[in-house]
Amino acid sequence: MAKMSVLVLGGTQFVGRHLVEALLAGGHRVSVLTRGRTPDELPGEVERLRGDRDEGEAGLSALAGREWDACVDVSGYTPRQVRASAGALRDRVGRYVFVSTVSVYAEQARHPIREDDPLLPEAAESVTEVTGETYGPLKVTCERIVGEVLGERATILRPQIVAGPFDPTGRYTYWVDRVAAGGDFLAPGDGSDFLQVIDARDLARFTVTVLEEGVPGVFNLSGPRLSWRDFLDTVREATGPGATPVWVDAATLEAHGLRWHDLPAYVPANGEQGGVMNVSNDRARAAGLTLQDPLTTARDTRAWSADHPQKVFLTREREAEVLRAVGEG
Repeated sequence: MAKMSVLVLGGTQFVGRHLVEALLAGGHRVSVLTRGRTPDELPGEVERLRGDRDEGEAGLSALAGREWDACVDVSGYTPRQVRASAGALRDRVGRYVFVSTVSVYAEQARHPIREDDPLLPEAAESVTEVTGETYGPLKVTCERIVGEVLGERATILRPQIVAGPFDPTGRYTYWVDRVAAGGDFLAPGDGSDFLQVIDARDLARFTVTVLEEGVPGVFNLSGPRLSWRDFLDTVREATGPGATPVWVDAATLEAHGLRWHDLPAYVPANGEQGGVMNVSNDRARAAGLTLQDPLTTARDTRAWSADHPQKVFLTREREAEVLRAVGEG
């Protein structure tokens, strides 16, 4: 396999960091374009470029006169950003891989969700604020821009919730850390709902495969679909059996005012968004996606998070309050 020069837009955090490491492991040369605002623990052989796509073409002067075999965009959230980078790199890269999201799908109650399912209406290219409401529509617009500008040289990746070491969101890590802390803990539902994530390292390896083999198209990236009971059993195996789940059904959770922002990654299987935990990865697996064992993801995430305090979604005090109320009921 010929070694490539790859430009990563972003690259110092989480998905980008794992991608850079996977590219280096494959012997490829890596440049990253960042704003320089976040900690950079990348290996020394990575070329650092500075730029800000929010400034349009003027913010990409560091790319002037340069060419790469491929580009991976892990940090494009608004049309302004992606329009600038896709336009600037149209004639300077072979393949442009855009990391999107499964949040682009309009009918999130479908089981399973596949790549050809309907998408949300696009956000206007003038929208620059990323919120829970605009995130999906903005990514739909960004996908369209990349496809228009790069054509067959574009590849779109739509990952599920991404998990693993270096995760700044804490959505998956919350559960790993809570189980590791021991004691009775609030477990959402009755154990029969589903959780589906993608290990960041699996995403990174597949991206390298796409680059090395020049794979076009659109791909959902999702990992094994586990029931919540199996997921929490896996986490207990990874962290130790000292924690005991206390299952609290969705209606009771709602009655106590607990929502998704309190119980990250929990989605009732029969709810309006139940399909986001049933995302088909058939197309990606046929193209070379391989998956870590869920136990490996849990163990490695905890090995990292033990020394890196994470965001707390449901405080221990609030959790205890709800468990007491449930027990008294």
